[in-house]
Amino acid sequence: MENNNPLSPHLQIYRWQISSLLSITHRIVGVVNFFAIILICLWVMLLIFDQSYYSTIFIILDSSFGKFLAISLCWTFSFHILNELRHLFWDAGYGFDLKVARITGILVLFGSFVLTILFYFLGRSIF
Repeated sequence: MENNNPLSPHLQIYRWQISSLLSITHRIVGVVNFFAIILICLWVMLLIFDQSYYSTIFIILDSSFGKFLAISLCWTFSFHILNELRHLFWDAGYGFDLKVARITGILVLFGSFVLTILFYFLGRSIF
């Protein structure tokens, strides 16, 4: 007996929403941030034990790839923080309306890029 009518929505008929896309992105970014924090902690530990790593790390960060990595990590942290604030409001019982959920999702996405640009210019003015 073959059932051609699935009980749950399949990808062919499911319409993607901003909440589902942000949820998937939030999980992926959380994993990326986890490993980034581990690498940052290892880097700081290396700096504590041997100061010769200080110049090596800045040579890497001064390259095009290093700048891309720093900006990308800035976006991942910004996105994760803003989306987590959105989830905190949901935990408090606010923002479940579909219209509000869509608006806050767009604000999280837009705000993460704005924060990344602000952090970039702030960091550029400091260094």
